Amino acid sequence: MSSPGYRPTPAAASQLNLRGAVDLSSLRRPTPPQGPPAPADGETPQGGEAGKAPLRVDATETNFQDLVQLSAQIPVLFLLWSRYAPESPAVLDTAQQVVESYGGRLVLAAADVDAFPQLAQAFQVEAVPTAVAVIKGQPVPLFQGPADDAQIRNLVDELLKVAAANGVTGSIGDAPQADDAEPAPLPPLHQSAVDAIEAGDYDAAVAAYKQALLEQPADAEAKAGLAQVELMARLEKLTAPEAEALRDRAAQEPDDVEAQLGVADLDISGGHIEDGFNRIISFIGRNFGPERETARLRLLELFEVVGIKDDRVAKARQGLARVLF
Repeated sequence: MSSPGYRPTPAAASQLNLRGAVDLSSLRRPTPPQGPPAPADGETPQGGEAGKAPLRVDATETNFQDLVQLSAQIPVLFLLWSRYAPESPAVLDTAQQVVESYGGRLVLAAADVDAFPQLAQAFQVEAVPTAVAVIKGQPVPLFQGPADDAQIRNLVDELLKVAAANGVTGSIGDAPQADDAEPAPLPPLHQSAVDAIEAGDYDAAVAAYKQALLEQPADAEAKAGLAQVELMARLEKLTAPEAEALRDRAAQEPDDVEAQLGVADLDISGGHIEDGFNRIISFIGRNFGPERETARLRLLELFEVVGIKDDRVAKARQGLARVLF
């Protein structure tokens, strides 16, 4: 496996819609755990104190499915590493320190791809180190290659927002908490949206966020949530063969707004953020009239999905301004 440079993929709620993209059921075990799988006999738990649940566990082919099932309760961050990749030890240590600082709100699963190559196959990993989170059994690509504390922490912050939007808000009960204060409850309409997302009712979630914006037009969280849920709803209706046909159509018909926006959705959900943005910006630069405005509005929605403070959003805004003016 090669060892690439840092390539981040922000954890957006849309990425939870990657059903079938990675087969996480290939290593199946029947009993859902209440915490991280216990270490094997003679193995020392990593992280935490004696008697407390470890926040780092070594992922194996035996406990893999337990960890996937645990992701229904708290996010599980899989760090796939290799002793032959020089960056791996430092990234693994940094990831462990970051995870431990969140007081049990997520678990680090360290996967040695040399010892357990099937784990790399399950995530379709071609280079290490690679970080992939799992929430409710769905993979959320985070980064490949070396990453420092600030980069990992930024991605974990976004990951926890995704988890909360999907109702995954548990913690490891025995873990020391960074903050003992109870989190503030969500506003009622936001909670309704989260409940609807958890139930798979995206239409209800859209309605809740739209009502929140009617009542508070400046509600940035509702605006971002609405954009994310609408993207999830669009992708939910798209089968794998339809997605492939859509890409073919977009390649053959560069001025088909529906095809270009559809492929941009796929790009964003797959972590190809700049590709998705540039596709729409290029379309806007070539076209005029109502389709141009349709594309512009969709691009603004996707900015919300990725995060308006993201550097790639700032860059895309500059590109949009150039083609508009």
